[in-house]
Amino acid sequence: MGRASRLMRLDAFTKTVEDARIRTSSGGIVTIFSVLVIFCLVIGEWNDYRKVSVISELIVDKTRGEQMEIHLNITFPHIPCELLTLDVMDVSGDLQPSVSHGIGKHRLDKSGGIIESKFLELHPEHPKHLDPSYCGECYGAVAPDTSKKAGCCQTCDDVREAYAAKGWAFGDGTGVHQCEEEGYKEMLKEQAGEGCRIDGHLWVNKVVGNFHIAPGKSFSNAQMHVHDLANYLQGDVHHDFTHTINALSFGPPLPTDLLHENHHQQNPLDATSKKTSDRNYNYLYFLKIVSTSYEHLDHGYTIHTHQYSVTSHERSLEGGKDDVHPGTVHARGGIPGIFFSYDISPMKVVNREIRTKSFSGFLTSICAIIGGTLTVAAALDRGLYEGARRIGKLHQR
Repeated sequence: MGRASRLMRLDAFTKTVEDARIRTSSGGIVTIFSVLVIFCLVIGEWNDYRKVSVISELIVDKTRGEQMEIHLNITFPHIPCELLTLDVMDVSGDLQPSVSHGIGKHRLDKSGGIIESKFLELHPEHPKHLDPSYCGECYGAVAPDTSKKAGCCQTCDDVREAYAAKGWAFGDGTGVHQCEEEGYKEMLKEQAGEGCRIDGHLWVNKVVGNFHIAPGKSFSNAQMHVHDLANYLQGDVHHDFTHTINALSFGPPLPTDLLHENHHQQNPLDATSKKTSDRNYNYLYFLKIVSTSYEHLDHGYTIHTHQYSVTSHERSLEGGKDDVHPGTVHARGGIPGIFFSYDISPMKVVNREIRTKSFSGFLTSICAIIGGTLTVAAALDRGLYEGARRIGKLHQR
């Protein structure tokens, strides 16, 4: 009993005798109200505990020798697919002329409907109208490496590639046996009033560079990158580089859940439209690309991608007034088309998901809610009880 007596003296929670308790209707109301308040506050605290926030950290990007994936989807309503060429070049000296692998071209009618889709390949099939043993003439040029038979230009495209390697203009293929057999000239006339959508992805070195979409085959002439513009400029149908950038991104796309949670990760050129009636018009987009990673909390994975900012400029190559800034005069020269010049930032943004509150903090808040609510409720109930007693005494007098 002595030990139990000592423990009883340490009891901080002294008990009251049941007979000494008084229950009132006002106390019942305060109790119900207290339970509702505690329930609402606990739900709010639980939602706060489950909430995930994203913190951003800026570090030096130490990656070297990587390649970067570019996803694009661009519509040209006033120029046919046959006249469009996609080229990539960078400061390391890497040149990818007439990019074909991973790129699709979709022929569009005047209303924007798809006539035909063609996904370009590095090695196209042999034309059905030619015998497999056929060895075509290259008309003074050297057969390209893409030809299926060494030293031979078997297709119209082979002759075009051979002319481009020499830096010669090609035209509509008149007098070239392969092109006449394939009906290249007739195909150009048939597609003259069509539009084109180019989409797909390409890989580039992660260094300063540019990619552009311009008319005609590209080739190098006196260490200059030029395009054969004959079919683009001399056709009877008017062509221009009115375009809509449906989507343009660098690196893998973010999952749907991260897109909803990270609204700041937007591609600024998505759904961008530009209009012109000048066929000799040049659009320039200067992009600043920043490596970005997202560390997902719940799923435990990290996504490495890129985001970018953009500055755009446009000018007429005829040497006139700019459509956007009247009165500004531009010098002659250049290639009509759209050009994307990108620069790589030496910094990297790391976005990390964290919980705003720890589990121990959540439990502490729950205890504080329950204790604080009951304390305030007890004081309120005591005040109501004492007030009712005093009013009762006054009535008794």
